[in-house]
Amino acid sequence: MNNFLVQIARIFVGGLFIFSGFIKLNDPLGFSYKLEEYFGADVLNLEFLIPLALPMAVFIVIYELLLGVTLLIGFLPKFTKWSLLLMIVFFTFLTFYSAYFNKVTDCGCFGDAIPLTPWESFYKDVILLILIVYLFMNEKLIRPLFNIKIQRLVFAISLTACGVFAYFVLNHLPLLDFRPYKIGVNIQEGMEIPDDAEQATYEYKWKFLVNGKEEIISTSGSYPETTGEFLEVETILISEGYEAPITDFGFNKDGQDFTDELLAEEKLLLIATYNLSKSDEQGWKNTAEQIKKAQKQNYRVVALSASSGEEFKQLFETYNVEFEYFFADETAIKTIVRSNPGLLIIKNAVIEQKYHWNDATHLKF
Repeated sequence: MNNFLVQIARIFVGGLFIFSGFIKLNDPLGFSYKLEEYFGADVLNLEFLIPLALPMAVFIVIYELLLGVTLLIGFLPKFTKWSLLLMIVFFTFLTFYSAYFNKVTDCGCFGDAIPLTPWESFYKDVILLILIVYLFMNEKLIRPLFNIKIQRLVFAISLTACGVFAYFVLNHLPLLDFRPYKIGVNIQEGMEIPDDAEQATYEYKWKFLVNGKEEIISTSGSYPETTGEFLEVETILISEGYEAPITDFGFNKDGQDFTDELLAEEKLLLIATYNLSKSDEQGWKNTAEQIKKAQKQNYRVVALSASSGEEFKQLFETYNVEFEYFFADETAIKTIVRSNPGLLIIKNAVIEQKYHWNDATHLKF
């Protein structure tokens, strides 16, 4: 019976590590953005690690995926069990810290494929911690599935495949797009909230001073009927209401919102560049050529960025192009496309095409 339970735990933990690692390996840039959040001054205050976020992200997700492989095939058992234990202890602490202090709203454990709240992430890690400790204590029952030569071959193939896949998605776009800006999405509809959408519910704890003593009265929102002196109120979220898939998209400039106007365009080429100073020089060379082609085809070419107008003027002079530019939050632009710059063809609010600057020549006008 014990052996059966060990094998079930082995399959579950190994499979989950492979799944989680693959989902993040599909979008290592997205995971690096999540690491940057954790390294920020208001979370772990490790800002010196922010420049290393991308290589760390690639290493962590490949390491995680390979641990799942080694656990399943029984390769390097001691290394695997200690690595699993140390990794899950660290992430259990991290998710608890994030949940308790409400620092990061989504841990990024499964990328954008399966968003988890901080507490859901913590409970998931606690379950994994229990299972990994159980496997740790029953290491002798985790027998290799193959001889050592085949184990090494499987490991080598897995490592090579991870490296090739990471290189591909970093130089193009994620193979699987789980974000709300995938091809075929109507951005306008993605921002709408149905009339019958579920509303968020809250509990309000009102604190009053009554006859010299503090009393707390709970309501669902209405002000309590009491003769006491009001001191403070605590608002607690009971259940989240419906949230539109797209909540932070918009074209803004000089205090005006041009979102509806631009999404109504039949021919719109959107250049998403969250930060011009961090964009790639070769990327703009590739993009500039496509901008000129689009303008000849009567496309309205616009950029969405968090950079300043002066930076755009310098860009226009450098690459001999000119187009409209609008402003949005940097984090929101990073969500649209994992490329800086990235290119999107939008027709009547629908995303028709989406490319990394490396693939700019694939645009069809």
